[in-house]
Amino acid sequence: MNTSLPVLVVDDSSTIRMIVTKHLNGLGYSNVDLAEDGNAALELLGKRQYELMISDWEMQPMGGEQLLKAVRENTKTFKLPVIMITATATRGTSWLAGANAYLSKPFTKSDFQKAIKTVFGTR
Repeated sequence: MNTSLPVLVVDDSSTIRMIVTKHLNGLGYSNVDLAEDGNAALELLGKRQYELMISDWEMQPMGGEQLLKAVRENTKTFKLPVIMITATATRGTSWLAGANAYLSKPFTKSDFQKAIKTVFGTR
């Protein structure tokens, strides 16, 4: 796996953004941008091409499901691999919305590594 690829992390919790970034850094990923909600993520996606997006499901004002639908409807981002992180949505719900992988809170570095392998194994 190419750990220099650009990754976008989207979560309205600064603590979760920090934890996700720490896990990514621990796996060798250092090219990480952060967004605090779906609107901020869409702005970044308009400026830069990412190879992976990791997003929370429940955010305000634009949640993960709305963000994922916007990503899948955009011709520039529709193939972007997405890992959804949530404490409430079910795996089926996030996959139906178009996620490539799913992580349930709380998660470990190992869970994260498995999700990344799942995503890049399906490309």
